[in-house]
Amino acid sequence: MIPGLSIETLLTVHVAVSLIGIATGLVAMPALAAGRWLRGWQAAFLITTALTSVTGFLFPFSGVTPAFLFGLISMLALAVTAATWPFRAHHTAAGIAYAVAATLALYLNLFVLIVQSFRKVPALQPLAPTQSELPFAISQIVLLLVVLVIGAGAVLKARLGRLNSLP
Repeated sequence: MIPGLSIETLLTVHVAVSLIGIATGLVAMPALAAGRWLRGWQAAFLITTALTSVTGFLFPFSGVTPAFLFGLISMLALAVTAATWPFRAHHTAAGIAYAVAATLALYLNLFVLIVQSFRKVPALQPLAPTQSELPFAISQIVLLLVVLVIGAGAVLKARLGRLNSLP
């Protein structure tokens, strides 16, 4: 918690950077899967995704929860992206590691978006009140399949050394 910052303000900032991270990731990662390196979009995606995890850790700690673990895994994935960023264009292994880690970071953010949508959006709540119902499961399966396709494309392009740099 940051002194002088209310939980409501922190929540607003956390949700805003999360949505920006998701939006930029949905541009950056399909482009990467198509072999296009969009430097600005990748940077915005990674920075806002990191800020999502950092702001999540500022909430009062209530033990090791799934949200805490997701934040931890996301930060580890983002550490891999930061470590491999300078080398990904010239070293196949670094490009593959970057593609996998960035894909994982996007997946985690989208997974949480779906969870929170079923919890908070009035139109979705009745469809999966306990999040064990079919609509929730289908949405998570579809998400997983889409992200696997994006990730596989990004890994393939990295493996083939076909990540073309664009401004």
